[in-house]
Amino acid sequence: MTGPDEPPPNGTPVPGEDGAGRRGSSARAIVVTTLRDAGCVFAEDEAGLLMAEARTEAELAEMVDRRVAGAPIEHVLGWAEFCGVRIAVEPGVFVPRRRTEFLVREAAALVRPRAIVVDLCCGSGAVGAALAAAEVGIEVHAVDVDPVAVRCARRNLDRVGGRVYEGDIDEPLPGALRGRVDLVVANAPYVPTGSVGLLPPEARLHEPAVALDGGEDGLDVQRRVIAAAPRWLAPAGHLLVETSERQAAATLEAFASHGLRPRVARSEELDATVVIGTRARVPSRGASERQGEGGDR
Repeated sequence: MTGPDEPPPNGTPVPGEDGAGRRGSSARAIVVTTLRDAGCVFAEDEAGLLMAEARTEAELAEMVDRRVAGAPIEHVLGWAEFCGVRIAVEPGVFVPRRRTEFLVREAAALVRPRAIVVDLCCGSGAVGAALAAAEVGIEVHAVDVDPVAVRCARRNLDRVGGRVYEGDIDEPLPGALRGRVDLVVANAPYVPTGSVGLLPPEARLHEPAVALDGGEDGLDVQRRVIAAAPRWLAPAGHLLVETSERQAAATLEAFASHGLRPRVARSEELDATVVIGTRARVPSRGASERQGEGGDR
């Protein structure tokens, strides 16, 4: 989602025959004014993106109308720029945030050639797609409970040979992956239920609640991800979960309680926090027993 503190997607699509290259400055000025009057902070940037993407004047008018009505610019364009990769998004799908690029950066530092990566609560598949772009040859598996997100993730991951499954947390993953996964990444929802109503309208009105609402303290889904991950991780494998700075201590505690050796990584630039947990090379007996247990579904 593009909020008042976050610019629209980077990069400008190459205009088609009816695109921005054929439109004059007066048309652009009208679009800019319309967007600015509607409260778009980055009106000039967004105007350029919309004019470049629209193939006809009628399509441009329809896109501007949708943006003025409050639809996220990424939903209007049909894509979001994330870690230098164009990610397909559609209405009703969570838009990848810039802060989540820090999760990708931390994961990319740990991933190795031919690694097996699992992206839980994958949404559009942005994290898996960005990791596949950063490290060619990795094997990506992604899961989401929302069928619209799954459809979108397949568009983004099919081109890198990734596989996407529809289901709850890790439920649909193939059993053959147990104990073989090098990296599990998750940007699970972590907004407390009582704070969802305080989110910008672009999020709470246009993105699915299942991608935002993390339960009473914001960590319900995170805890389920953390509980599930050890049974999939290979020895010395890693789990990376995006969280908030305020919630990091509780996330850290959850990692430790499931036998993972945790640490916190922080980016002040992106206001991003990631907890990273490593499975022991030789898991303890108690941890092995927990990994054999089913998840809390």
